Amino acid sequence: MLFISLNLVRVQAQTVTSAASSTQASTPLSSRPLRVATRLIPPFVVQEQGSLTGFSTELWQSIAKQLKLKSKTSVSPTMPDLLAQVKSGRADLGIAAISITADRDKDFDFSQPIYDSGLQILVRDQSSGSNTMPGILTLLLSPIMLQFAGIILLLSLVMAHVVWFLERNHPQGIIENKAYFPGIFKALWWSAGTLGAQADEMPKSGVGRFIAIVWMFTGIAFVAYFTAAVTSSLTVQQLQGDIRGPDDLPGKRVATTQGSTSAQYLHGHGVQVQEVTQITQAYEALLKKQVDAVVFDAPVLLYYAAHEGSGKVQVIGSVFRKEDYGIIFQQNSPYRKSVNNALLALKENGTYDKLYNKWFGDKS
Repeated sequence: MLFISLNLVRVQAQTVTSAASSTQASTPLSSRPLRVATRLIPPFVVQEQGSLTGFSTELWQSIAKQLKLKSKTSVSPTMPDLLAQVKSGRADLGIAAISITADRDKDFDFSQPIYDSGLQILVRDQSSGSNTMPGILTLLLSPIMLQFAGIILLLSLVMAHVVWFLERNHPQGIIENKAYFPGIFKALWWSAGTLGAQADEMPKSGVGRFIAIVWMFTGIAFVAYFTAAVTSSLTVQQLQGDIRGPDDLPGKRVATTQGSTSAQYLHGHGVQVQEVTQITQAYEALLKKQVDAVVFDAPVLLYYAAHEGSGKVQVIGSVFRKEDYGIIFQQNSPYRKSVNNALLALKENGTYDKLYNKWFGDKS
């Protein structure tokens, strides 16, 4: 009888344990929505009509669905801010385009890689800049050149009136007609020709000859200045076209974002870096010719060059400093293992490939 009673107790205990295990297995990872930190970085995180989308955004939504989790996403302005949110516990995890590095691994835990990436270089579209005529036209229409041309035009008018006044009453003067019209037109023609060292005749009066010599030297100086300006402009264009890879970056002005792996790489290779808070600011600096190139994550640059920057910029060279993206957690996070399992499941069932093809095209 005692033996039977002990067996009944054992069976009841196993039943209770099994029920408890079953209940625990069906319990969600968190009773509250997970706090997810991200940042806008197309095509990984894109804001459209007030809502977030993009490869990383949709990947996290698929992971959360797989784990039956609810989450609340907050957008950080910069990568350092995103990392700080996760490290301080204000966010449970971070996802965007976060590179897995040895330095970050000291302070955080990472998921399985979610994307294979690397750095690349963005420059202004050289197909138009390498053409000589557009470069010269840009120079001619620049504010400095227009101001200089205005001064020359004003001096030409003054010189024409001086010569007209001195020569109109001279018996053998170059201005045959004493009247203002059409005499001034002849004087203007002479003034323009002398400026280009193409004058057919010289004034007959002594003062007129002296003024003509001064004006001719002014013309020589103008031609020399114009030639030097054009040569300098075309040389700058040629130098910009010399950027073909990371080895060409030293000596160039390069923009990237603060706290990024690209900034770390550039500083480590002695490149003059202009750091900005948003990658869009780097694009703007490039288009305004404030920098010669932008170095950043390859997929981000390729997406910009194919969309907003189409016809204005181009990505050059091959990918360098290859790196992986991952989801970032606090160290010893209770969510990391479950997220990894869900991520692997999404890769196995084809969901990951569908998202990849949607945002980046067919892998093959």
